[in-house]
Amino acid sequence: MRFRFPLYSSSPSSSLFSNLSFISSSCFSTFLSMAPAFETVSAPQQEGETETVTSYSTGNDGQGVGFKSKVTVVGSGNWGSVAAKLIASNTLKLNSFHDEVRMWVFEETLQTGEKLTDVINKTNENVKYLPGIRLGKNVVADPDLDNAVKDANMLVFVTPHQFMEGICKRLVGKVRGDVEAISLIKGMEVKMEGPCMISNLISEQLGINCSVLMGANIANEIAVEKFSEATVGYRHNREIAEQWVKLFGTPYFMVTPVQDVEGVELCGTLKNIVAIAAGFVDGLDMGNNTKAAIMRIGLREMKAFSKLLFSSVRDSTFFESCGVADVITTCLGGRNRKVAEAFARNGGKRSFDELEAEMLQGQKLQGVSTAREVYEVLSHRGWLELFPLFSTVHEICIGHLPPSAIVEYSEKKPKLSLLEDSTRYI
Repeated sequence: MRFRFPLYSSSPSSSLFSNLSFISSSCFSTFLSMAPAFETVSAPQQEGETETVTSYSTGNDGQGVGFKSKVTVVGSGNWGSVAAKLIASNTLKLNSFHDEVRMWVFEETLQTGEKLTDVINKTNENVKYLPGIRLGKNVVADPDLDNAVKDANMLVFVTPHQFMEGICKRLVGKVRGDVEAISLIKGMEVKMEGPCMISNLISEQLGINCSVLMGANIANEIAVEKFSEATVGYRHNREIAEQWVKLFGTPYFMVTPVQDVEGVELCGTLKNIVAIAAGFVDGLDMGNNTKAAIMRIGLREMKAFSKLLFSSVRDSTFFESCGVADVITTCLGGRNRKVAEAFARNGGKRSFDELEAEMLQGQKLQGVSTAREVYEVLSHRGWLELFPLFSTVHEICIGHLPPSAIVEYSEKKPKLSLLEDSTRYI
C-alpha cells in the first residue's frame, strides 16, 4: 500500500483566498450587519503579542442582578438528550439560570401507542434514543417548537444538520432579540452560492449570535458519566463562551473555549467522513496500521480543507478535543464507523439508507451526507485530486467504487498552481 497526498502550506497565498468566490457571501452578511454592536479591545496573548478581540453585546447587559437565563434544547435524539441531561444538572446548581430546561421533541408514536413526549415527561427518560438514562426532573419535553423556544434566551441546537434550514425558517420572528445560540450539529449546507456552516445558517436566518460545541463525544459514554472533553468555539465574546462552559461543564465533562468558530465546527463536521473511511477499513479487516494511516491522512485533509475555506482557522484548533481527539474516538466507536463497517462487509451491496434504518433505530448518519456535500465543493472548485481520501469516500458511498478502493489511490499529480510555493507541503 502506498500513499501520496499533496497538502497545503500553512500560509496559503492571499490570491488563492481571493478566488474563493464559491464560499457563501450571505453566510458572512449576518456578522457584518452586527458591526455596530462590536467593540474592539486588545487581549494579552503570548509574551510580546496582543490579540484583537471583539466584544459583542448580547442584550443581557442591564437585565438586572436578578435576571436568570432560560435554556431550550432544540432536538431530542441521542446527543440532544445527553445535552439536556448535562444542562439540567447545572441549571439546578447555578443561580443565574432558571431550573427548567425545555427540550423540543419531534413527536413520534411509540410501539406502545404512547406519544414520545408523554413518556419522557412521565418517566424522565427518552426511552427511544437514550434508554435507561434519567434526564433530570427539570427537563420538560415539548412537541411544540414555538412554545419550546418561547421566552428562552439561550438556545442549544442539536438535530441532524439536514433539518436545520427548515427549523430556522419556522423560528424566524419567534425568538427573542437577545438570544444566544450554540450549535452541537455536525454538518454543513451547500447552496448555489457555496458552503455555509450551520452556525452561520442559524445566525443569518435568526439574526442571533451562534457559538459551537464539538469534541470527542460519544453520547452514550457521556450519558453514563464517563470522563470526556469538548471544545466551545466562540466568535467574539469570551464572556458568552464562559456561560456555555458553565452550562455544559461537569466533573466528568470538561469544556474548553477556543476563539475559532469555523475551525471547531469544521473539525466536528469533517471527522465523520474520516470515520466512514475507518469503517471501510474495519469492514475489510485491513488492520490497525491501515486504520491509523487513514486517520492521519484524514486529519491532514481536514486541516487543509478548513484552511482553504477560512483563512482564520487556527492550527492549534486541530489539537483540541474537537480535532484530533474527535477523529480518534469517532473512528474507533462512532455510528458512522459502525455502519460503514457493515457496508464494507456486505461488499457495498446494501445501501447506507438501508443499513442506517436497520442499525440506528431512528438515529441519523452524518458522514455520508457530509461526504457528498464536501465532494460538491471539491468538484466545483477543481480540488478533487487534492483531497483523495474525501473524494474516494464519497465515490464508495454512492457505489462508483468498491470499499477496497479506500487504500487504492492512484498517484495523481497535484494542482500545485493553487499554492503560492509549489515546493511546500504541510
